[in-house]
Amino acid sequence: YCVEFRTESLSQHCALETRPYARWMQYLREGHTVCVACQPPAMSTGTQRCSGDGHNAHGDKILHWEAIGNSQCQGTWKKIRQLEHCSCPLVHSFIFT
Repeated sequence: YCVEFRTESLSQHCALETRPYARWMQYLREGHTVCVACQPPAMSTGTQRCSGDGHNAHGDKILHWEAIGNSQCQGTWKKIRQLEHCSCPLVHSFIFT
């Protein structure tokens, strides 16, 4: 499954990332909608959910995220909705880890 989030805030360290494999962090923006896929091995075998997917978050609950590979690139987002069938666009799509 996938979860759509609206990015509420992010640290300035995301924009400063220059390593080739991590340049995607430069394109994160406040207010953008991002789509995050929950796939094995990030999915818990017991719950069939990914940690941090905001399962019980509704409305205006602020959730925290952190980019893998640059712990200084972090921020907050709000859950918009969960999609049982992923249809994430190629841009602004991520995977839970």
